[in-house]
Parts: sequence; C-alpha cells; structure tokens
Amino acid sequence: MHKTTERKWWKEGVVYQIYPRSFQDTTGNGIGDLQGIIKRLDYIKSLGVDIIWLNPVYTSPNDDNGYDISDYRNIMAEFGTMADIDELMAEMKKRNLRLVMDLVVNHSSDEHEWFVESRKSRDNEYRDYYHWWPAEKGTPPKRFSYFDVDSNAWKYDEPTDSYYLHYYSAKQPDLKWENPKVREEVYDLMKFWFEKGVDGFRMDVISTISKDTTYPELPTKYNGDFIPYYADGPHLHEYIKEMNQEVLSKYDVMTVGEAPGVSKEQALNFVDEDRNELNMFFHFSLMSLDREPGETFKMRQEQWKLTEFKKIFSEWDAVFAEKGWGSLYLNNHDFPRSVSRWGNDSKIHWQNSATLLQTFLLSMRGTPYFLYGEEIGMTNIKFDRITDYQDINTRTRYEGIKKAGGDLEAFLKDEKKAGRDNARTPMQWDTKLNSGFSEGKTWLKVNDNFKEGINVAEQEPEKDSVLNYFRSMVQVRKNHLALVYGDYLLLLADNEQVYAYLRTWEDERFLVLLNFSTKRNSVTIDEVHFDKAHLIISNDDAENNKTDNSFELTPYQAVIYKVF
Repeated sequence: MHKTTERKWWKEGVVYQIYPRSFQDTTGNGIGDLQGIIKRLDYIKSLGVDIIWLNPVYTSPNDDNGYDISDYRNIMAEFGTMADIDELMAEMKKRNLRLVMDLVVNHSSDEHEWFVESRKSRDNEYRDYYHWWPAEKGTPPKRFSYFDVDSNAWKYDEPTDSYYLHYYSAKQPDLKWENPKVREEVYDLMKFWFEKGVDGFRMDVISTISKDTTYPELPTKYNGDFIPYYADGPHLHEYIKEMNQEVLSKYDVMTVGEAPGVSKEQALNFVDEDRNELNMFFHFSLMSLDREPGETFKMRQEQWKLTEFKKIFSEWDAVFAEKGWGSLYLNNHDFPRSVSRWGNDSKIHWQNSATLLQTFLLSMRGTPYFLYGEEIGMTNIKFDRITDYQDINTRTRYEGIKKAGGDLEAFLKDEKKAGRDNARTPMQWDTKLNSGFSEGKTWLKVNDNFKEGINVAEQEPEKDSVLNYFRSMVQVRKNHLALVYGDYLLLLADNEQVYAYLRTWEDERFLVLLNFSTKRNSVTIDEVHFDKAHLIISNDDAENNKTDNSFELTPYQAVIYKVF
C-alpha cells in the first residue's frame, strides 16, 4: 500500500474557509465576528464540510487584516473575546466540525511586546527576536517587500540607528527563527491553542521563516526572483522538523503550510511522511497561470489555456502519487473568486461553471478547500475606484505606481480581475439589507448581485441551485472513497475545451468529464463504453446526449460516471 492511501480524517475532510470580517456581523458595526460564525454553524454543517479554516482572529492593529498579530493568545476586540472562541469550539464539536486556525509566525506586528522591546536598545533581551542591520554597516543588501510602496524590505528605525527586516508590511517585522528562544515561544503558543482544542494550523508563508543571517546579495542562481530564494532558507526543514517533534507529533492535528516559492522538486521535503514535517501545503503553480511571469498579482494579457491548467494539476498529482498528500484550491482570501477566474461569471454560464468547478475540486486527489461563498457561486465585485479597496496590497501598489508616475487607470482595470478584495466581500445570505451580513455600514461593499439569486436564502429551496449541487457533490465524494484516494489518469490531454480523467481505487472506477467551454463538445473515450456507464452526478442533462462510446457535453457541463 502506498502511504498516499493510508486513511486519515484530514485527507477525507472537506475544508470550508471563513474570512471572519466578512462572514456574519451580529453587532451592527459592519464587521463579521465570532458570534456570527456560531450563529451560522448549522448552515455550515448542512454543507457536508468537516473542517473550518478560520483566518486570523488574534489581537491585531489590523494593518493586514489580522495577519499582523500583537498578541497570539488573545482575540481581536472587533471579533469578540476568548469566551467567544471557546464557545465556537464547543459548538463545533457538538456538530463534529473541526477547527483549523492560522499560524502567522514568519512575522509579528510591530506592536507586539517583543518588537516594542526589541527596538528599545541594541542590547535589549528581545533584540534578537527580529532581524536587525546596524546603520554603520551601510545600506543592507536589497530584499523585496510585498506591502511596501518602494518594495523595500528594510525599514530604518531611528531609536537604535538600525534597519529591521519585513518581507511584508513595515508593521510586520520578520521574526528571527534562528534564535532558539523565538522557536520556543512559537511552540508554546501552538501548544496553548492545541490544549484549547484547535485541530490544526494553516501556516502562513511557512516556507519563508529561515533566513541567511549574513544577509548576502541575492545569489545569481535565483535570477533576481526573490520568492524561490525566500522559500529556500538554510535551516527551513530543520525548523519544521523540530516543530513537529516538539509539538505536532504530540497531537492528532492537521497541518497545511502556505508555501510560495516551493517547486514540485522540493515538495516531498515538506510532506513525505517519513520526514515528519507537515501533512500538506499550498503551492502557487495554478495561482501564477494567468499572471505575468515574475508578477504575483498582474494579470496576463492573453487567456490561459486549459491544457496548461490540466498540466499543472496532473504534474502535481504525480508528485504525491506514492508519498505525501496534496491540497486543492481554486481561490482563497488572497486570490479572486474562482467562478470569475476559472469559470465564467456571465449570467448565462455562471451556474454551470460554478458547479463545474465544485465538481472538479471534489473529484480530484488531495484535500479540497473552499472559500466561504464558493458554495453559492459568489463572484468578483470588480471595484472601479481605489477608495473602494481596503486591501493593503492593492493600496500599497497603487501608491507605488502613483509615486513612479505609472498608469493608474491600467492598474485599476487589472485589479478588477486580480484584486484580493474580490474574494473578501461580505457573505451573501439573503435579499435583505447588505444581503443579511450586517445591519450597519459594511467594512467592504457587498456585491450587488446578491439581489440576482447569488444568496443562500434563494438557493436553499431550489433543487438544482449551485448551493444544493455543492451539497450533493460533497456527498458523492464521501460516498466514493475512490474520489479521495484513487489513482488519477488524465485523458484527452491535448483537448483545449474538455478536462477528462479517470479515478480508480480497488474495484471502483470513475470517469469525470468537465467542459470548460461556452460551446457544446462531443468527446470519445476509448477506455469507456457509455452504454455500460452509470451516471453518478451531473450539473446538466446527461441522459439524452450519449452514444455507446461518445458523449456530448453542454457548455460548462460536469459529469461523473461510474464505469465498468
């Protein structure tokens, strides 16, 4: 037996990601909160999902919506209290739901007590909790920052005449993992949450925690690309192994690392079971498919190709065919809505393409992750003005382009497709004020299409709604473990409209057909006789469009057959 087919709850589970600011407000302040999640637990349970991944709710000044943490053992007042998180966990356990929280330990907030102390003097006991460069050594070697107007990851700090390192915002100084005391602090806070009952962590940019503390010029082998360099620190795996040994191995928990810059060749270093590091990680190959080379956020001018999409998923599936385990996602809080990006959000094709993408994620090998609202087909909001955006990434890049005298109009046009706030608009519950998210002015605008059927209340009673299809498809995955553990075989690799594959495990075999096209497409599968195939699920009529060995797919049709 391959290690891949060893049964685990986190392999068979379906993950539902909640961005807490945007899920449900119970106080009227326009910001979602923990009581709002508690209020909606029965709905979440009804989806058939097993695991909630909750974006950060810790105390934070909110420079990057909670990814700048000032107290890892407390809750941001906007979201509630520690009593609320305890109640959430208790109510989830009653419903057999598991909770995965964000672990954000590449950096802290500059308002964390460690950093407040660290910047007081060069001999402060917390000085070595962060990366400092004394000004008398001159300007430090160039490092790139994601959220800095000048893209500079070194910030001059006057009190000690030094620069500190921040791969992200200047309010997110990088923790110095090379200091064993820092690692001990991290392991202690992890234990704190595991003892509370948390079932795992999604580890924010975990691939970047190790740094070369001689801070050399960027080595030439990286061709000026910071991201793979950041993900290839000298002690990265040593630290993750130590984390596993000190903490993870002592609990039945799930770990998923966010790993920008990690290649297929490096993948098993993180998740090969014999290495005792992580369960799985998020790679970024798909997320860069429609982006300019070397650009994390700028959209490519030409349309992405389905053959490229298939190649990415097929090659990554092969990485984990015998060892390790993969994660599957089409969007999250950092990337635009899947139906607008990989499907088609026009009124005529929205429903079929939303359900096609659900079928795809739920019929591939790996743990599937869905962002809140994906189950009802929420789409990009496509803001027109910079004042509509709240995201530090969009705002910082706008200011950088403005400062350089660049084309702001072109940037805003691009952000309509690429902007992260597309994925963060409030959950669309019903047709009331603010779609039932809040009675107050919402922190981010609600997408107006909640009035056009993209809301839970209107989809609940509709047998064929996007929501009810999602529930059905989740159940199909749970009923057929071949869709979880089965071997994957790509068919019709060169077809630019149809993605077809077989999933086989023990004596079960399934054929998945996905028409990523606005046109009807007829396919012939030599390995399958359709007259002997048993229909499992389809998002469109599937009974009248097959012959013995061919099948005609309607636009964005998804079909799964059990084949013999």
